[in-house]
Amino acid sequence: MFRAGQRIGVAVSGGADSVCLLEVLRELAEGWRLGLTVLHLDHGLRGEESRRDAEFVAEMAARLGLPAIVRRAELAGAAGNLEEAGREARLEFFREAMACGAVERVALGHTRRDQAETVLFRILRGAGTAGLAGIRPVTTEGIVRPLLEVGRGEVEEFLRARGVAWREDASNETRRFARNRIRHELMPQLAREWNPQIEETLAQMAEWARAEEAYWAEEVERIGRRNTEPDGSVVLDTTELRRLPEAAARRVVRRAIEQAKGDLRGVDFVHVEAVLALARRVSGNGAVQAAGVEVRRSFEWMRVARAGARAEPYCFRVKPPAAVAVPGTGRVIRLELLENLATTGMSDSVYNGEMGCLDWGRVAAPIRLRNWRPGDRFEPMSGTGPQKIKSLFQAARIPAWERAQWPVLTDGASVLWTRRFGVAAVAAPRASSRVVLRIREETSAVSGVKSESGMDERASKRV
Repeated sequence: MFRAGQRIGVAVSGGADSVCLLEVLRELAEGWRLGLTVLHLDHGLRGEESRRDAEFVAEMAARLGLPAIVRRAELAGAAGNLEEAGREARLEFFREAMACGAVERVALGHTRRDQAETVLFRILRGAGTAGLAGIRPVTTEGIVRPLLEVGRGEVEEFLRARGVAWREDASNETRRFARNRIRHELMPQLAREWNPQIEETLAQMAEWARAEEAYWAEEVERIGRRNTEPDGSVVLDTTELRRLPEAAARRVVRRAIEQAKGDLRGVDFVHVEAVLALARRVSGNGAVQAAGVEVRRSFEWMRVARAGARAEPYCFRVKPPAAVAVPGTGRVIRLELLENLATTGMSDSVYNGEMGCLDWGRVAAPIRLRNWRPGDRFEPMSGTGPQKIKSLFQAARIPAWERAQWPVLTDGASVLWTRRFGVAAVAAPRASSRVVLRIREETSAVSGVKSESGMDERASKRV
């Protein structure tokens, strides 16, 4: 949880758990060379009582000779779930304290009772093992919970033995919040009628589930091949997904949603099963909306992306030599003029998906690089006659989401070149060509180029 010499923010509400945490860390700080800062967020929900809590914490920090950051958040008018709004406000406060360098980690005073209540709450909501893992002792964000295996009775005994005072939050007694109903009604009933050790049992369940999740996290990375796109979306191969055992397939889908969305809030069993049902189809298209993400199928692939994400059309006027970053693809189109075909060392039929050439003398400037549009027609060098590019997409099984940003090179109304399908017959180089335009595709990471393409016509008009 800690390294020697770290700056630690201690979240102190004024209640017994957080005051105990501060006392424990203060006793350990000298030997571990920890720099402590007290953090307190006044939610502004309990009027004068909230203000007195903030004063209590500030005075405690001053008495102990510790710096304190006390902030007020106005949540009284917050829409929706107040508990969730309060949680988000606290996390944002902690993130800001770490981001500005005031602290490197933030310690919270959650105890075994909090863990047990969290697990029970998630059982009631139908959580899988990821949810049953409960509260994490250490998170990737830098939040740590040193008292997570400590019982509430031990906390109070520790404070009384040292004569340390704390404040009681009256809102903890109200039955308005689900957490309080679990704490004051359901947990005591379960302890009386079912299992006197219910708190320890639920906490052990969380530890068990957490170990399971740690194993599966590594396993999913090994078995679940996913392609992450430059826009943050994730593409899954439905054929591979269908081959996986159901338990593994569910986790691969959850992981893809988490990567695309940033979290798994609101994602439950029914969403994952709907995505898997879409993958199990032998063929066809379709889409699933799932808690802030859209899962879309095209041919053998499924794309998981944030809901509402749409590709923006683009059109660049280009004057070779130029290098154009194609929006949303992580690709660069590089255009170079070469004196004659003989110096290139290529025949007029060369095109391998990464490079092609056209006869510059047969091109009517200005030329533009833009995204494919419905109705675009193109005659391949194979001489099969003009075809709609859409038909080429279908024959090559290009997923629907890749088409929107698909680059084509035009001079006026004629398509001279398009990705993968190469140079149009009308502009194909010949042995007599004096100057050729070489077109190469590169990844932007390799090229290191953002754009050197001349005027970006998105800023002025749609072309």
